[in-house]
Formats: sequence, structure tokens, C-alpha cells
Amino acid sequence: MSAVTTSNSDRLQELGNAKVWRLLLKYSLPAVVGTVVMAVYNIIDSIVIGHAIDDPNVVSGIAVTFPVMNLATALGMLIGAGASTRISIVMGQDNKRMAEVILGNSVQLTVIIGITYMTLFALFLTPILKMFGASENSLPYAREFLMWVLPGMVLMNLTFSYNNVMRATGYPEKAMYTNLIGAGLNAILAPLFLFGFHWGIKGAAIATDISMIVTSFFVMSHFFQKKSVLHFKRGTFALNWHVIKSILYIGMAPFMINVAGSAINAIVNNSLLQYGGDNAIASVVVFNRFVTIFVMIVIGICQGMQPILGYNYGSGRIDRLFRTLWLAAGSGLCITTIGSLLGAFNPQAIASMFMQDSEQIECAVNCLRITTIGFWMVGFQIVGTNFFQSLGMAGKAVFLSLTRQIIFMIPMLLILPPHFGLDGVWGCYPVCDMVATTVTCIMLAVQLKKIKKEKLNPSV
Repeated sequence: MSAVTTSNSDRLQELGNAKVWRLLLKYSLPAVVGTVVMAVYNIIDSIVIGHAIDDPNVVSGIAVTFPVMNLATALGMLIGAGASTRISIVMGQDNKRMAEVILGNSVQLTVIIGITYMTLFALFLTPILKMFGASENSLPYAREFLMWVLPGMVLMNLTFSYNNVMRATGYPEKAMYTNLIGAGLNAILAPLFLFGFHWGIKGAAIATDISMIVTSFFVMSHFFQKKSVLHFKRGTFALNWHVIKSILYIGMAPFMINVAGSAINAIVNNSLLQYGGDNAIASVVVFNRFVTIFVMIVIGICQGMQPILGYNYGSGRIDRLFRTLWLAAGSGLCITTIGSLLGAFNPQAIASMFMQDSEQIECAVNCLRITTIGFWMVGFQIVGTNFFQSLGMAGKAVFLSLTRQIIFMIPMLLILPPHFGLDGVWGCYPVCDMVATTVTCIMLAVQLKKIKKEKLNPSV
């Protein structure tokens, strides 16, 4: 028992004592592997579906499912990101009992919210899909896919929520294995069900459901083991309004990011339908899947950064907090710069991976060339937003989350497309990337100056 206690103590102490670059590498690398693997298996889904079903409308059908799945993901992140951040902070304050209560409350919140949204989506799926830009041609594919994948979304929320907590409590490698198991299983089953069993688009959905069943069992079993730093205990499951509020407050930032993304996807899809038709909507699949690889790498870095920032902020180690931020920001900027260059100079090969139809490919190539112009800045913006979230400053994180996707994007969509047509829709992306990154830089500079002042004058 003492050996377990010592090991658990060491896991937490290293967050405040080990070299920052080693910590960021240790915590980010497994997270990056996990998030990239998840992105890759979503990409494999799109590639397999696009080549297994000989109908161009299937690609645009998949495109209009993204906003709905983003909403489901957002509700999972509301709990997962909020709980993991709160646990990191209270563990830094040496309050393990409160961390256990947060852990227990998160289960009930995830299940309650999951069952609620799954029921509502199932009842109103057709009007929801039409609202998000489904045409008469793409609607049957979108509806069939979502009806089969919805049952697995609640399990996905559990997996996401507790995978974050697992990482935040000192198990980054095990958190990575969760994603590897799910991605590997899906990568095997999706082609089997589509090419082998000829189940069509529902085959990809069933493969995802099975993967979620296995990964949720794996990640939840960790918290039933008494040797884990945090595990389920009696008396921690009763809903506590103070705890719920603290989880939702911090989780609101990533939640709003995804909700905003869904709203923008709906507006963008309807603009694309107006100015470019189903081929333009299909191009969004290529753009989203491509940039997701690089965004997920940055998110992995942020997931590794989060427990380091939360613990050191909670324990007052401001010097380590600063070093972690700049290392993560520099890394994020490099990653999205690579993505921007690839999208600008190699769009034909990227589009051909997902599509067979020559007209769709031509449209997607034009999309990539324009939309990735400002993508190089996105890495810094994501890290800056996650910095505020990791410190529990949810209001500022929510604001920054909304700048790129709502506050700037909606006006641009109203201004540019009427003058430049389809190119105007694509042009909204680099304009918003530039403005949102500028705002992030300003807010970050102000906040860092404030933190420095508080360090020099603790009584202020």
C-alpha cells in the first residue's frame, strides 16, 4: 500500500519539480499520439466511405453530419475538460477529497446529458440535418449514418471525459492507449464492414459504436482500481451543486468552441449550398479532415500542457507556468505552419485521397488553396485559448473561443460571399484566423503582465 502511495505522490510531485520541457514532452507526446490517431481514424472513415460507395453525394452527406457530431462532442467536453482542469487545480492545492467528489459527479453529469441529447437528436434528426445544410441528395446518407452512430456517442463522451481526467492525474501513456485501442479497432472494422460485408454507410457507424464500447470499458475500468491516483469511492457520486457549477464553468470554453463550430458549419454549409452546391459542401470534408490532423496535434500539446499549468498555477509556481506556455505556443505555431504549407502547395493529392469525382476534386483544390492561407496562425491561437482554460479563467477562454468562429466569422460570411461568390466563403477562413490570433496575442500579453504583477505583489 505504501508503495502505491509513494508512486502516486511522485506522479503529482513531478508536475511541480521536473524540468518543464521534459514534462511537456512526457505529457504531450502520448496526448498527441492519441489525438492524432483519433483524427486519422476519422480520416480513414471518410476515405473508406468516399471510395467504397460510388455516389458523390455520400461525401456531402458525411459533411453535414459533422455539426451534429460536434454538438455531441461539445457536451462531452463540457464535462471532461471542466472536470480535468478542476482536478488538476485542486490536486495542486493538495485537496484529494475534492478531486474524488469531482470525479464521482462527472459520471452522472455525462450520462444524464448524453441520454438527453441522444433522445432529442433521434426525434428531430431530419430537420436538424436540413438546418445544417443537407440537400435532398445528401440527406439519406447523413440520416442513415447518424441514426446508427448516435448510441455510441454517450460512450464516446464517457471515454473523452475520463481520458482527460486520467491524463490530468498522471497517466498520460494510459490515456494514449485508450485512443490507440479505439482508433485501431475502428480502422480494422470500418473497411471490413464496408468492403467485406457491404453494409454501406451504416457499416462505418457500427464500427465506430463497437470501438466506443471497448474504449469506454477500458478507460472507466481504470477508475475502479484502488491503485490509481484517483478512483471511485462511496459518497462521491451524490450531485453537488457547487462541484457541478465549477465543472460547467471551466468546461464552458471548449463546449462553446464546439457549439460555435456547429453553428458556423450550419451557416457555412448553407452558404456553400447557395454558391457552390453539393460539391462545395463535399470540399468541406477535405478541408476539415486535413486541418484536423494539425489541430489535433496542437490540442494534444494543450492536453499535455493543461495539468502542468493547472498544478503549478494552483501551487504558485508562476515561473514554470510561463515556461510551459511559451514552449507549447512555439510548438503549436510550428505545427500549423506545416499544415498551411502543405495545403497551399499540395492540394491536388490531398483532395484525391477523399474523392473520386473530378469536379469535386477541382472544387476541393480551390478550397484548400484559399482556406489554408492563414492556417499557420491557428496553433498559437489554440494554445492561447487553452492557457486561460487551464488556469480556470473560463470567461476569457470562452471569449477567445468565440472570436474566430462566431464574432468574426459570421460578419465575414455576410460580407464576402455576396461580392466574391464561393471564393468569398473560402476567404472568410484566413481573414478570421488573422483577426482572432491578433486578439489572442493582446489578451495574453495583458494577462501575463497581470500575473507577473501578482507574483511581485502577492497581497494585491
